[in-house]
Amino acid sequence: MFANEDIKGKTVLLRLDLNVPVDDAGKVTDFTRIDRVKPTIAELQKRGSKIIILSHFGRPKGGPDPKYSLAFLAPVLSERWGTPVSFESDGDIVLKENMRFNAGEEKDDPAYAAQLAKLGDLYVNDAFSVSHRAHASVHGIARLLPSDAGLTMMAELKALDAAIANPKRPVGAIVGGSKISTKLDLLGNLVTQMDVLVLGGGMANTFAAANGWNPQKSLFEADMLDTARAIMQKAEESGCQIILPVDCVAADDFSATANTKVIDRTDIPAGWQSLDIGPESVKLVEEALEDCQTILWNGPVGVFEIPAFAGGTNTLAKWVAARTKTGSVTSVAGGGDTVAALAQAGVTDDFTYISTAGGAFLEWLEGKELPGVAILEKQKAAA
Repeated sequence: MFANEDIKGKTVLLRLDLNVPVDDAGKVTDFTRIDRVKPTIAELQKRGSKIIILSHFGRPKGGPDPKYSLAFLAPVLSERWGTPVSFESDGDIVLKENMRFNAGEEKDDPAYAAQLAKLGDLYVNDAFSVSHRAHASVHGIARLLPSDAGLTMMAELKALDAAIANPKRPVGAIVGGSKISTKLDLLGNLVTQMDVLVLGGGMANTFAAANGWNPQKSLFEADMLDTARAIMQKAEESGCQIILPVDCVAADDFSATANTKVIDRTDIPAGWQSLDIGPESVKLVEEALEDCQTILWNGPVGVFEIPAFAGGTNTLAKWVAARTKTGSVTSVAGGGDTVAALAQAGVTDDFTYISTAGGAFLEWLEGKELPGVAILEKQKAAA
């Protein structure tokens, strides 16, 4: 972040992602995004700057909508950060109204970016989670003011660099989820970057089916078999070992009350389905990742929301966490379901870094350029 002499007495426009979950009563249900940026707020205050916060909330249709106003958040921020935050009025920390109330925000309109830039002297982006969007308050404004990354974004970029760009090798990844089709770019990039790639969830079923396995009633994508074979071929050419489950927790129904049994994947009865990896698969994964110094995780390996099918994800999560705590592994995880799954396993504080960035996290792993990050790098290079 900017040096002390650059910030003292200046007004900093601070882009945050305060698109937090709320319940039907309008109460915030998860404070993670608010709490994570507290160090940046404290540091800017310590350095003697005034802070104007820019954020979005929800998906208003390019105009003001009371349902998506950020007014409710100012007192919440004041309480969580331990310092007064005013809404659209004068103060040392000012929260502006929802950026997406202006149609120019999502269009990255230069005129709207210029309007925002007039509010301050410097720009700090501490919202990695929206930096895959070329929006005015993320991208356009950074072209108009001296710009830098906030402490939270810097930590995120450092963690991702350690997992993808410059990892300690060998490096392995656990990728789960239901469909290959939603993670094509991710898998295509990872097989060129990883030494070991563990697949779980429904997408593992598609890869297994591409190898001739009969999925019975298990979720898989019949139209993606050739794609799975192409990814496996690319992995072989790149020297990446793909690990697929060898046993599973099978069920006669997709429900919490289903009859279940642990069984070899080749012996699933007709009408049954695979909903979690089994204990032999867990052993296989642990052996495959044993020598890895870096482990990346995206997506659960089973239907973790149902206790009967959470065992594989929970066991592997605790194994990676334990190795992280001993210093054997640098572990980086992210993606919506991943964060929830690791929280359920009770290991949130034991991984090296867990990203809450969602789409931005995935696009980074896919090897795509993120406009909000790229413009900061460009500005810094030109300074």
